[in-house]
Amino acid sequence: MKRIALALIVILTVSCKDKENTTETTQESQITKKETMKKVLFVLTSHEDLGNTGEKTGFWIEEFAAPYYELADKGIEITIASPNGGQPPIDPKSADPSSATEDTKRFNGDAALQQKLAKTVKLADINEADYDAVFYPGGHGPLWDLVSDKNSISLIESFYTNNKPVAFVCHAPAVLKNVKVSGEYLVKGKKVTGFTNEEEEAVGLTKVVPFLLEDALKANGAAYSKGENWAPYAVEDGLLITGQNPASSKLVAQKLLEQLKK
Repeated sequence: MKRIALALIVILTVSCKDKENTTETTQESQITKKETMKKVLFVLTSHEDLGNTGEKTGFWIEEFAAPYYELADKGIEITIASPNGGQPPIDPKSADPSSATEDTKRFNGDAALQQKLAKTVKLADINEADYDAVFYPGGHGPLWDLVSDKNSISLIESFYTNNKPVAFVCHAPAVLKNVKVSGEYLVKGKKVTGFTNEEEEAVGLTKVVPFLLEDALKANGAAYSKGENWAPYAVEDGLLITGQNPASSKLVAQKLLEQLKK
């Protein structure tokens, strides 16, 4: 009996130690996974007035939702920031059923993401060192605030000079207008794209926007190119990734994801 009791004690002791080791290994694995998880910063506009039209603007839902889910579904940790913090304005036209996609429908039913969106971090409180890349969704809003926002300009410069990808879609490449690296415009000599003059004319806002994106990129020496109006088109030049229009949102995110895997 004593031998049987001793044997049981030994078995229980070994079993407990095995469980402890398994628990420790699992915890270590979770910590390692969290430490190695890539982190991407999303920057949204805080501007809501569409010039002097009396209409509202902001960010375009598809250009936020499509890349957000494309990255988040692959395990990318995403932080959302805006100049003013809190809820960024949504362009009402992007919420219209005519602009709906599978990603925007998913967004509409995603209470957790909507709550996260309502609590964006102030851009001034963001530290580039905490992230592996930055992504700028478009909408017309950025043409008024992020283009001249000192924190945004500084962040893009910092990401780029620290060898981290910077990605923009639709009107968002406009925020590169005043970004310089080593005294030269970041886009100078770079292959880029963005919302075309023809697309701006098609939505009837060429006389409303403060400047035409295509013209601004070319004026800063960019090697601008474009695809068909409203069709997916994205350009990659080193760390710089740009997309032409809302339909290009997921394509830009996919290119960014490939860079993050390197």
